[in-house]
Amino acid sequence: MTSTTQRTFTSVDELKSAIGEDLGSGEWMEIDQERVNAFAEATGDHQWIHVDPERAKDGPFGATIAHGYLTLSLLPVLAGGIFTVEGPKLVINYGANKVRFPNPVKVGSRVRSNAVITSVDETPAGVNMVVKNTIEIEGVEKPACVAENVRVLVY
Repeated sequence: MTSTTQRTFTSVDELKSAIGEDLGSGEWMEIDQERVNAFAEATGDHQWIHVDPERAKDGPFGATIAHGYLTLSLLPVLAGGIFTVEGPKLVINYGANKVRFPNPVKVGSRVRSNAVITSVDETPAGVNMVVKNTIEIEGVEKPACVAENVRVLVY
């Protein structure tokens, strides 16, 4: 999955200069029932709002919805094409700060991520970079997920 606006950073100074800048969005990805079912199998979360399309028609969302953690787990692919950083020997997913799921993703919807670098701090272990990712749902104003992804760049 690639972004039409992919940007490449070649130094820590370039990353620092981009703090607060909207780096654009990745490509749209459809969330299908097969992916939701596979996630349910992998995690053991078989709640009917995720895996029972017939019952979900009469549920609170009118259709099955993706697990919130499925949406979050797609960040590497959804945001992977927005920007790259050249130079580090290794980039480690260190975790996430604030994670919220303001809106459910109905099966059949398309989602994409938007990225904004919010901080870049040099430490003895490497460069800690925080990226605010907003996962949008096509045609829906309220996002599916907002998460501050923390990455460590090891040089």
